[in-house]
Amino acid sequence: MNAPVDVSFFARAAKPLTSYRPYWAKRFGTAPFLPMSRAEMDKLGWDSCDIILVTGDAYVDHPSFGMAVIGRTLEAQGFRVGIIAQPDWQSAEPFKVLGKPNLFWGVTAGNMDSMINRYTADRKIRSDDAYTPGDIGGKRPDRAAIVYSQRCREAYKDVPIILGGIEGSLRRIAHYDYWSDKVRRSIVVDAKCDLLLYGNAERALVEVAHRIAAREPVEQITDVRGTAFVRRPDDETGKGWFEIDSTSVDEPGRVEAHVNPYMTTSEQAAAQGSTCSKEDAPDFVAASEGGVSAGGQKDQKSAEPNPAIQPMLFVANPALKAKLKVPPRDKSVIRLPSYEQVKSDPVLYAHANRVLHLETNPGNARALVQAHGEGVTARDVWINPPPIPLTTAEMDYVFDLPYARGPHPSYADENGSHDGATKIPAWEMIRFSINIMRGCFGGCTFCSITEHEGRIIQSRSEDSIIQEIEDIRDKVKGFTGTISDLGGPTANMYRLGCKSPEIEAACRKPSCVYPGICSNLGTNHDPLIKIYRRGRALKGIKKILIGSGLRYDLAVKSPEYVKELVQHHVGGYLKIAPEHTEQGPLTKMMKPGIGSYDKFKQMFEKFSEEAGKKQFLIPYFIAAHPGTSDEDMMNLAIWLKKNGFRADQVQTFYPSPMATATAMYHSNKNPLRKITRDSEAVDIVRGDKRRRLHKAFLRYHDPNNWPLLRDALKAMGRADLIGNGKHHLIPTFQPLTDGGYQSARRKNSTPTGVKTVAAVPGKPVKPGQPQKGRMLTQHTGLPPRVTGAAKPKPSARKPR
Repeated sequence: MNAPVDVSFFARAAKPLTSYRPYWAKRFGTAPFLPMSRAEMDKLGWDSCDIILVTGDAYVDHPSFGMAVIGRTLEAQGFRVGIIAQPDWQSAEPFKVLGKPNLFWGVTAGNMDSMINRYTADRKIRSDDAYTPGDIGGKRPDRAAIVYSQRCREAYKDVPIILGGIEGSLRRIAHYDYWSDKVRRSIVVDAKCDLLLYGNAERALVEVAHRIAAREPVEQITDVRGTAFVRRPDDETGKGWFEIDSTSVDEPGRVEAHVNPYMTTSEQAAAQGSTCSKEDAPDFVAASEGGVSAGGQKDQKSAEPNPAIQPMLFVANPALKAKLKVPPRDKSVIRLPSYEQVKSDPVLYAHANRVLHLETNPGNARALVQAHGEGVTARDVWINPPPIPLTTAEMDYVFDLPYARGPHPSYADENGSHDGATKIPAWEMIRFSINIMRGCFGGCTFCSITEHEGRIIQSRSEDSIIQEIEDIRDKVKGFTGTISDLGGPTANMYRLGCKSPEIEAACRKPSCVYPGICSNLGTNHDPLIKIYRRGRALKGIKKILIGSGLRYDLAVKSPEYVKELVQHHVGGYLKIAPEHTEQGPLTKMMKPGIGSYDKFKQMFEKFSEEAGKKQFLIPYFIAAHPGTSDEDMMNLAIWLKKNGFRADQVQTFYPSPMATATAMYHSNKNPLRKITRDSEAVDIVRGDKRRRLHKAFLRYHDPNNWPLLRDALKAMGRADLIGNGKHHLIPTFQPLTDGGYQSARRKNSTPTGVKTVAAVPGKPVKPGQPQKGRMLTQHTGLPPRVTGAAKPKPSARKPR
C-alpha cells in the first residue's frame, strides 16, 4: 500500500486496510444509507447488526463526518453496520432500537467534543447545535461519550464497548476539565469502555473488528497501536515490559531558552558566554588557566600551550558495555505521575502533559501508563503508541467509499428536502467541499488537531481528489459550479513533509514551523498548484474556493502558490490566523511573528492588484490566551485600529482537554520547556472581569466596551489613548447603548431566554438580522456582504 506518491516514507509496519479477508456478511452488499431503523434493516435483508455505532451528531453520509467514514470503512470490510444518532439518553430503551449488536458497540460524542459543542468559552449554554437538524441545541448530553457508554452497557451488558472520536482522543489520560475546573480521570475509566481508539482510527478499528469477529476476547486485545485500555497492576499480560519513570524522559534541568532564528551561530555562542571561533580557542583556554599577569596584561609564555599537559580521555568500560543496552522501544513503557498526583499537583500535571506530547511521533513513541486509584481499586490506564499513518493508497480507499454525500432521509422535511427547517448547518457548510489531507505539523498550543490527527501529513492522490470533484458536479443536488473548499486542517500542507525518513522517524519537536521553518521540511507547493489548475479546468466547475485556514508562513515560501491562490481561488475574503501581534502570547502559542503576516499581506495585495480584483484578508485573533498581558491586548487593539480592522467575531481562549495551552492555563507553567518547581511561570487570564477586558480590547470600536476600557487604560497609565482624535483608541464621550452584545456569527454568546432589544417599540428584531440604523460589519470591519436585503431609504434631510 506504500504508493509512490507518498510524502512520508518511514517504515509502515502495519497491515494494509485492503488486505483483510472480508467478513461473511459482505454478501449483503452496500447499503444506500447505513440503517437507523428496523424497517431499513428489513429492506436490506438483515436480521441483526454486527456493529452498532452510537453518535451525538445527526447521521450525514459524507466523508467529513467521522461516523460515516467509520461506518463505510467497516461496511467495506463486510460487516453489517447500523447507526443510532442522537438518541434520547434518559433511558436505555432508545439504544435497543436496532437490537443487540453481534460484535460490539462503537461509541462517539460526534465530530466535536460534547462540552465544547454545548458551552461557549464563557461557560454559557449554547442555544444552537450545527450538527443537529434545524440547528437545535440540547440534543446531546454533557460528556456524551460517557453517558452513551453507560446506556449501551445497560442495554446489553455483555457486548463490548469500543469508544472513539475526538472526545475520547483528548481525554485518554487524566486531563484538566475547564467546565468543572478540576482534573478528571481518563475517560477509559469513567466510561468503563473495553477499548478506546484515539486519533483517526480506521487502521486500529479494522484490526479490532476482525479480531473480535474471530472470537478473540476483547480484554486480550492489548497490542493494537492507537488504543488505550485499563489493566490491573498484577495482570500477567503486563509483564515483560521495561518500565521507565517519566522524570528520566524529561529530567528536570536548567530551562533552555528558545533559539532565536535571527541570531548567527557566533552571536548564540556569545550569548551563552562561549565562543565558536577556532582562533579564539587558545586564548580562551589560556585565560581560564590564569594566563593573565598581575598588571592585567596577558602573559605570552603562559599563553603558549604546554606539551606536557595532555587532554583527559574517557573511554567506555568494556565490562559494563553489556549492561548499558537501551531497552527496545517497542517493549518500553513510560510511567506518568498517577491521576491522584496530577490532580493535586499542577506542576506534575504540566510535566505529564509535556511527556505525552514528546511521545506522539509514530516513528519513536513509546507506550504510556498512568495509575488511577490506590489499594484494591488501583488500575493502570495503558496508552499504546500512536497509529501508523495511512498511506496515500489507503487514504484514497477510505475517501472513495460509496458515500451518499447527504443527510439520512429521515431528516428530510415534508418536501423531501434538507434545505428548510431541517437543515443541518455543519453539512451545509461542507456540502460542496473536499478534504484532501489529514494531520498538521504546526503544533499550535491552543489547537487539538495535532493531538487527534498527528503531525504527519496524510495526503490523497490527485486522481482521487479530481474524481470527488466530478462526483459532486454530477451527483450532488443543488451544486451550482462552485467548490467551497479544497483543504483540511490547514489549506496548504498537502504533500508537505520531512525530507529525510530517518530524521522524521527520530524527531521529537512539537512543531516543524516554530520558531522558524525547519530546514528538513519540504515546502514545495507544486502538487497543490497542479490540483488547483486541474480542478478548475474541469467542465462544469466555475470556481474553486479555499475555505480552510491558510498557513501563511509556509505560503510565502512559494510565491507561485500565493499568486495562484490569490488570483483564482479567493472569493473576496481569505481567512488567516496571526492570532496576535505581541511576542509574549505568540511564543506561548508557537505562532510566527506579525512580520510573516505583513510579508504575506504585501504579496496578497500585489497579486490581487495584478488580477484587477478588490480582495480582503480576514485575520483571526485570540483574546485571553495564556501568556497574554493587559499591555499585549492594548497593543493589539492599537494595531487593529491603525490597520483599520474592526472585529465582530471575537474568539476567547477555550481550554480544550489535553492541549498544551490548557496545561499552561491549569498549572501556570510552560510545558514547551522542561518543567521544574522554579521554571518559567506563565501569566494566565482568569476571572470573568479580566477575560471581558481582553475581549473588549479586540472590540475597541464597540461603545458598550468603552467604560471598561477607559478604566483599564487609566489604571495602566495610558490615559493618553483616550480622546476624540484619530490617534486615540477610544473617545471621551459615551453614546446611549443597550449595553448588550450579540455575536455576528449568530446568537452563541447570548444566554438562552435573553430577548434582543427592538430598534422600534412593538417590532421585535428577527434573529440574525441587524437592527435598524446599525450596520453589522464583516469580521474585520470590511463592507458588509450583499445579503439581498432592501437598501436603506435615502434620508429626507435637505442638504445645507
